[in-house]
Amino acid sequence: MKQQLPEEIAAVGQRLFRTLDSCELCPMECRVNRLEGETGECGCTAELKVASCNLHFGEEPPLSGGGGSGTIFLSGCSLSCRYCQNYPISQLITGSISSVDELKTDMLALQRRGAENINFVTPDHMLPMILMALGQAKADGLGLPIVYNCSGYMKMEIARLLDGIIDIYLVDMRYDDDATAKAYSGCEKYVEHNRAAVKEMYRQVGALVVNKYGLATSGVIVRHLVLPENLSGSAGIFNFLAEEVSPDIYVSLMSQYFPAHKAVGDEKIGRRIRAREYQAAVDAFYQAGLKNGYMQDTAYESV
Repeated sequence: MKQQLPEEIAAVGQRLFRTLDSCELCPMECRVNRLEGETGECGCTAELKVASCNLHFGEEPPLSGGGGSGTIFLSGCSLSCRYCQNYPISQLITGSISSVDELKTDMLALQRRGAENINFVTPDHMLPMILMALGQAKADGLGLPIVYNCSGYMKMEIARLLDGIIDIYLVDMRYDDDATAKAYSGCEKYVEHNRAAVKEMYRQVGALVVNKYGLATSGVIVRHLVLPENLSGSAGIFNFLAEEVSPDIYVSLMSQYFPAHKAVGDEKIGRRIRAREYQAAVDAFYQAGLKNGYMQDTAYESV
């Protein structure tokens, strides 16, 4: 993979910023004029809004390491997941207005504090401003791996622009069924967009690579959150990964689901997952021929 130069990264961001007058960054294609203060599904204008910027020790082991992942949570989100555990940030749009220069300064400050990487969380709708800041930060000495921590609901033409910019993709695969994705995350053609994006990410950076300290330097990690009633379609996703991406891909199989936001009281998703539901996902992982990844500590109902 040829790394893009700092000025090239900033130029990509500038080109994308100009398209915000009729925004089509994500598959929602709202076509609102964010430059004039309009908002679409993500709930954001062209102003950069950051919810938090800190060292995070709860990511997957090769990302957190000993120094912590330098996570920058962006406010807003293209999806509207009924059960989002970060809904104050993603859907209530809490956070503070920032500038490109301030974001650059935040990245460099995280590097000085010992961060193992720079981890942009929910970045898709803020990508133009992120890339402008990233180009400047790299020009000023940022040398950490860049993590793109995203929902995976992404347009191919946007994913291709990130080739040579992103080192590590931490990407969700939430559903194996479009109707379920529409019902619980409010999006269209989820499976098509999600699978194409994951294949493109793997084409760019390949399987996870770690250094002698066990820290990730490049590659893809797929996050799969197990939902009640097998709404996440684990077997279909794992078969796709093994057959159409690579059996070597790393999967983070997550048991942490709990009813948050609009899921509280829902007849299907208004409870934690059960032990047998998580075990079924684990079994599907191995049956598909996958072997690399992380199993989360149990956080489910025992019945």
